[in-house]
Amino acid sequence: MNPRLNADPAPHACAEAASAEDTLDESLRRAFWQSLNRAPLPAMQALETAARTLGALYRQVARAHEQPGGCGCGWEPDPDCDLIVLEANLAAALLHPPQPDLLRMPAAGSA
Repeated sequence: MNPRLNADPAPHACAEAASAEDTLDESLRRAFWQSLNRAPLPAMQALETAARTLGALYRQVARAHEQPGGCGCGWEPDPDCDLIVLEANLAAALLHPPQPDLLRMPAAGSA
């Protein structure tokens, strides 16, 4: 028997990054909706608050990367370029709903 056939596949960096992004996405969505359930706001006011919070998070992360002895990941904050990227991601999410992905779909039952 070939031992490679029974070996668990090695995790790939792309899959790990997607999993981390999915976890963050779910956590942010859950926090947003839980907050609105506790203290309702008009839709646009809630979204504006979320946008301001994202801006504050950007400043905090950027500051952590600019300090001596800060994060060593290599990212160098560039607010002008980073804002363009963030705006493009917002526009993409608004204009292009995500395509169904079997990997991320919840199980509907069992066989």
